[in-house]
Amino acid sequence: MNGAPRARALGRRADALRPTTIEIEVSKWAEGSALIATGDTRVLVTASVEARVPGFLAGSGRGWLTAEYSMLPRATATRSAREVSQGRPSGRTAEIQRLIGRGLRAAVDLAALGERTLTLDCDVLQADAGTRTAAVTGGWVAAVLALSKLYLAGDLARWPVVAQVAAVSAGLVGEQALLDLGFDEGQAADVDVNVVATTDGRLVEVQGTGERRLFARAELDRVLDLALAGIAELGRAQQAALASRLAEVEDLRARGRRAPAAPRSERGLWGPPGKTP
Repeated sequence: MNGAPRARALGRRADALRPTTIEIEVSKWAEGSALIATGDTRVLVTASVEARVPGFLAGSGRGWLTAEYSMLPRATATRSAREVSQGRPSGRTAEIQRLIGRGLRAAVDLAALGERTLTLDCDVLQADAGTRTAAVTGGWVAAVLALSKLYLAGDLARWPVVAQVAAVSAGLVGEQALLDLGFDEGQAADVDVNVVATTDGRLVEVQGTGERRLFARAELDRVLDLALAGIAELGRAQQAALASRLAEVEDLRARGRRAPAAPRSERGLWGPPGKTP
């Protein structure tokens, strides 16, 4: 980029995330819930478990994970109509729902769920860029909370979470690579990339677009390096939010599950003949 590097809001470095917080168990009824705030973007994710699966999985013994995404009418600077009034989700919404679902299915052993469906409802309360990536990051937290309830209650024979997944945006504004684009940066970006990955650096999905120009493989590598470092940092925020719950899970996994107690005979249950208990 010609001239000095682009100045970022709050004096952020090029490789810095926006301030990010994750609050858990914010919904009374959902099996798992998380409210994630990243910059001025806020997304509420609730996780629901149902004892059924889509028809294509019936009888397979495998579970399913899916996601729905919506934006409140005043999540943005001007009111947008609810999509239900239009009779169907927009193409953008459908694309984002698929991204969230694919990203979080990579984190879960669906065979360990049995025939259950885990649905992540992602509702954008306030949007200032990065809503889809925030939904993935918060969605992993909500999913872990829901699955941990099943596991700790003895409803799952083994712990089904096989990876820690988060997501972030990164891009090129001129020649400068920036992590976690805010709204103004996203509008100005020459290249915009959304990355879903595990916190140990394995890629799940990369959505990259040359908004204003073509970009080279070396530039994509720069952006991916930024994104993966940001995802590792988001992983630490996820772990901090879930610390006490994950400690319970690890304690149970370390102890192992006890074998079911053998049923007692009726004679032993009621005592010797002729006597009442």
